Amino acid sequence: MSEKDELFEKQISSKEVYKGKLLWIFEDQVTLPNGQIASREIMKHNGAAAIVPITEDGKVIMERQFRYPLNRVITEIPAGKLDGPNEDRLEAAKRELKEETGITADTWINLGDYYPSVAYTTECITLFLASGLHKGERKLDEDEFLNLEEVPLEDVVQDIMDGKIADGKTIAAILKADKYLSTHSL
Repeated sequence: MSEKDELFEKQISSKEVYKGKLLWIFEDQVTLPNGQIASREIMKHNGAAAIVPITEDGKVIMERQFRYPLNRVITEIPAGKLDGPNEDRLEAAKRELKEETGITADTWINLGDYYPSVAYTTECITLFLASGLHKGERKLDEDEFLNLEEVPLEDVVQDIMDGKIADGKTIAAILKADKYLSTHSL
């Protein structure tokens, strides 16, 4: 018996509980590997792209944005949701970087996928490193308010290690970018 067969849960039914602009919530019934029936609440999400934009002198363009669910301002990298589940992730990353920061980039490196919470959501965030930056005018959504700052990469890494930056996608992307840059040149 393979590990997949040993651990696989088979869906019996799925009921949509809520559909919003950002997410859809379902309550599913599944058969467990031991034959028992269990409920699974899942949130379906189109996915997102997140970007580590790094300047020639090694600074990261960071955002400071109020996040309502946490009732606080969070430091994070530029990111945004896909317009649909089949949208090209690199194109979404380019769009979000331009909209939120006004920046375009010559070089894009895919740092891989990040799943923020595998227990209850299908959300997958593709992480990118962007360099060869060109500044321009940003085009924020009318309900989007954020400040930008340039921070040396090593300071961002230290802020992560000190617990000052707690956003999951930012932690994953910055540490992957730092590791990539320690072994590759741009």
